Amino acid sequence: TQYRALNSPAPVSLPAWASLPASPPAVQPTPSPPAPVVSKATEEQTAPPKQQHEGSSGTGFFVTAEGAVLTNAHVVENCSVIRTTTSQGATAAAKVIARDVLNDLALLGAGLVANRVAAFRTTVRLGEAVEAFGYPLTDVLSKSGNFTLGNVSALVGIGEDSRYLQISAPVQPGNSGGPLLDQSGNLVGVVSAKLNALKLMLATNGDIPQNVNFAIKASIVTNFLDTNGVSYSTGGATQSMQPADLADQAKAISVFIECE
Repeated sequence: TQYRALNSPAPVSLPAWASLPASPPAVQPTPSPPAPVVSKATEEQTAPPKQQHEGSSGTGFFVTAEGAVLTNAHVVENCSVIRTTTSQGATAAAKVIARDVLNDLALLGAGLVANRVAAFRTTVRLGEAVEAFGYPLTDVLSKSGNFTLGNVSALVGIGEDSRYLQISAPVQPGNSGGPLLDQSGNLVGVVSAKLNALKLMLATNGDIPQNVNFAIKASIVTNFLDTNGVSYSTGGATQSMQPADLADQAKAISVFIECE
């Protein structure tokens, strides 16, 4: 069974009840009228209308001072225009430099100057406190970003998938591609997916999951960056920070991504 991570246009091999789409637009398009009945001959001669891409949004974060941004591949799938905006309000068009659909990662060239970049820590322990930052549901929630707290619930994802961490930090559509930090501000993962509560409820005859979310491990991200020749910072911080300070750091490295 396939699932789509956060309304991911690209199928990912996980159960159907896992999802974490990019945040869709608040105003949905008007449904098209029913298609007229046509003869087989006419149908064969008429090409089907090309499906229009609906705008969506997600989150990314700086990995280099020159403005390289890391996000999920599904956040920038089929975009004709990609815009990135920093927490200070600087906006620039971005282009995809590299994509890894299998691991749901993408690297963008944003042309923005990064005041702070992510520092990667590739080991994490079960039960560690983690924090997620992103721009979920911006037509409904805060446009300045959303910061949540949680823990590492498991060191693998669905079906023992070793690329993922399971986390309890609440995330919503639009959190896709956002940073997951440890208590010292090191980046330990990239928010990627969550269980679809409705589908799981139907699959289990009534059980509703609570805060069962997933992040791609930092080690998968650093392998992706190594493969594409991108230098990055290694996280060596060990001193615990207050949540408010962590929120400031997470916001400083993050960008809001719009896909049209």
